[in-house]
Amino acid sequence: MMKVVTSLTLSQVSEETDTAQACSEVLMNGKSTGVTIHGKVLEAAIQVDEHRYLLFVTDGVIFEELLTVLLFDTSRGVIDKIIIGGAYSTGHFENLKVFPRSVSFHFTGDTAWTIKVLASATIKLPFTDPQGVSRPLGLRKYIDITRSPLNNS
Repeated sequence: MMKVVTSLTLSQVSEETDTAQACSEVLMNGKSTGVTIHGKVLEAAIQVDEHRYLLFVTDGVIFEELLTVLLFDTSRGVIDKIIIGGAYSTGHFENLKVFPRSVSFHFTGDTAWTIKVLASATIKLPFTDPQGVSRPLGLRKYIDITRSPLNNS
């Protein structure tokens, strides 16, 4: 069952530059995991199961914010990554809701995002993620993401 945790934190390793994101080390209960990621603000950490966590990370950039969602495995490090946002767009991470097998939140525009963590890797097909989502190249994925418009009635 998924739940919000505070046992994971970030310790900034390097500042952002004109050409590179800031980097931070993932800490578990204040102790080094040896894993360094891009980003500096941990918006939320969700425990998925005994060894896996979803990390929601931003750079703290006011006018061009991206949200990076990482699936962190305590024994294997980061095993999946998605980025929400794009050039000259901004977002604010809010309205996080945790369900037994998924999480939902708002980040950009009038959109609700939903993430499901898969029990095992599946084949990653190109062009199947919603608009505004990017992933690194690869053949497998552990995270499914969908988006739906907010009801503004």
